[in-house]
Amino acid sequence: MRSKPFALLFCLFLLPGLSLAADKTVYGLNEYAQLADFDQQVAAKLDTGAKTASLSARDIKRFKRDGETWVRFYLAIDDAQSHPFERPLARISKIKRRAGDYNAEEEKTYTARPVIELAVCMGSTLRTIEVNLTDRSAFQYPLLIGSEALKRFNALVDPSLKYAAGKPGCATDANSAE
Repeated sequence: MRSKPFALLFCLFLLPGLSLAADKTVYGLNEYAQLADFDQQVAAKLDTGAKTASLSARDIKRFKRDGETWVRFYLAIDDAQSHPFERPLARISKIKRRAGDYNAEEEKTYTARPVIELAVCMGSTLRTIEVNLTDRSAFQYPLLIGSEALKRFNALVDPSLKYAAGKPGCATDANSAE
C-alpha cells in the first residue's frame, strides 16, 4: 500500500516532461525536405550529432554585391537545375575535420564553409535555417540537418522511423518561417 503514493508522486514528477514532449514533432532518421527558395525537394538525413545543417553544392564562389558578401553556387543534386543560385553570405562556419580528412602538413583541423539562410519545409513545418554549403555528392543524402536546425523545427528524432512526416506540405510564404 505504501508504494501507491510513491508511484503517484513519480507520475506527477514526469508530467512536465511529457507536456514538453507533446509540443514536439516526431521525425524519422530520414525525411523529405522542400527547399522552398529553390523549388527543389530532397531527401535529408537528420543528425543530432552534427551541429549545423549542410547542403550539397558545387562551384561555390564568394562575390561582392552592394558592399555585402554573397555566395554563388550550383546545387550538387542529380535532378537540380543547371543554373546558379545566389544568396547573401550569413557567416563562415568552421567544421571539424575527421581523422581521415586531416592533413598534418596543413595544420588546419577545420574546414571553412560558407553559410546561407534557407527556407526548408519538413512535413507541414516551414522554418528558415542556416545551412553550410559543401559538396555532398559522395553521400546518399544531399541535405544533412543538424541539431541547431532540429531545434528550430521543435523536433524529436526517432531513428527507427523513416519519412515519418511524409511529403512536405507547407505554405510557400517564407515569412511564416520562424
